[in-house]
Amino acid sequence: MPSQSRYRAADRRAFLLASASGFAGLQFGRPGPAWGETAGGTGDAQAGERDGIGKAKSVILFFLCGGASHVDTWDMKPAAPSEYRGPFSAIGTSAPDIRLCEHLPLLAKQAHHLAVIRSVNGTVSTNDHHAGYYYNLTGHVPDATFLSQGNNRRPYPDDWPYMGSVVVSRRAPTGTLPGLLSLPHMPSPAPYTRPGQFAARLGVEFDPLFILGSRDEPLRFQAPALTLSGDVTREQLQSRQELLSRLDVARRDFETFPAERLWKQHQQRALNLLLSADATAAFDVSQEPVAIRNRYGDSINATSLLLARRLVEAEVPFVTVFWQGDDSLRKKCKSAGSWDTHGNNFNCLKDDLLPEFDQAFSALVEDLAQSGLLEQTLLVVTSEMGRTPKIGDPRSGGPSGAGRDHWTHCQSVLMAGGGIRGGQVFGSSDRLGEYPNEHPLTPADIAKTVYAATKTEDLMAYDSEGRPYNLLEEGQPIHQLF
Repeated sequence: MPSQSRYRAADRRAFLLASASGFAGLQFGRPGPAWGETAGGTGDAQAGERDGIGKAKSVILFFLCGGASHVDTWDMKPAAPSEYRGPFSAIGTSAPDIRLCEHLPLLAKQAHHLAVIRSVNGTVSTNDHHAGYYYNLTGHVPDATFLSQGNNRRPYPDDWPYMGSVVVSRRAPTGTLPGLLSLPHMPSPAPYTRPGQFAARLGVEFDPLFILGSRDEPLRFQAPALTLSGDVTREQLQSRQELLSRLDVARRDFETFPAERLWKQHQQRALNLLLSADATAAFDVSQEPVAIRNRYGDSINATSLLLARRLVEAEVPFVTVFWQGDDSLRKKCKSAGSWDTHGNNFNCLKDDLLPEFDQAFSALVEDLAQSGLLEQTLLVVTSEMGRTPKIGDPRSGGPSGAGRDHWTHCQSVLMAGGGIRGGQVFGSSDRLGEYPNEHPLTPADIAKTVYAATKTEDLMAYDSEGRPYNLLEEGQPIHQLF
């Protein structure tokens, strides 16, 4: 970044600490329009209130990294042949129309809040994770580079933006917390960073701030901007900021350049976070009562959902929780330890993945419902793909390996809150769970539904030469959900 050299006269340690958070995804984007240059449309506010559309003030998107098996969770096929249905049974729930896997007993008690969407077709030519992330996070069909470059396909500056970036770009900033936060990690480890989770062509100022956590210390979350070196106090940093302000007088001529203005936006965002007591408190999950923490569970994914609830309370518009895999499951599940169950699918789900998900996500739904926040908070559970309805991944020994391979042709999405009517199933897959049957949808329809729930109506943007373009032309909101 050329403008970085202009700040070398300042204290480098204070500078690097203050700026780190602003550049979590900087290499993946380009400068875009400033706040307020693309105001949201007007629309019919009263009509939105009548049908529930536009009620979501915040979104928590829970992404089950790896590709969750739809046919073993929320779209089970008890009448299918044994080589498809697997050993799990479906159970009744608090909603007469919804049946879930027997290993989701806590979520079954909250099903009256859920909308289960069973007809999403996210087919991608590569049938892989990179393209699956991109399609489900942006709503855009992956381009030809995903096929030609495979796992070497990096996030590019001209990619389509993450739906969370689109939502926050249409809102004026409030308070000291950023509008878009992702936790507890950035999938996946470099150089295989998944495309689709950044603002890209919309502008790096709308990139998420990544809050990092770990399975070893699940109560500890931190961003670079919230961590000071032991010998640097807030007062010292504030004093240095005052000095930087004076030095800025000598650099005013440079501030006419867009890159310079963008740099200063990131620097100010990081300093605001570092000096904000509100921000520090919001990330301190240990402040929660022990009973609440126990209800969610003690895993990093559980505490990430608890942190997401705290951020919603702090009025953060969009929080993304990317499921963090467990390295100890790599050998057992023939995967990276997440939902990519190439082998031993049923034991991995029964013993590890489903109990952790069931406790944590049901706690989030229950918690938000009891606090009255669910009505204004949209919850979305999605993944980059479903899994093959027919049991047996060749990479783990075929049927004897009891795995399920990647399957982008059909998957399910869960929604709750934010104006969504609970206790319903929308769409269906065929009798084997291979392809959508009734009400076929795509990830573009899911993205448009998120936009409708958050009253994100203006999807026009402008390129570097001032030419207008639509951020997502495909898809329609699923109005029946509201």
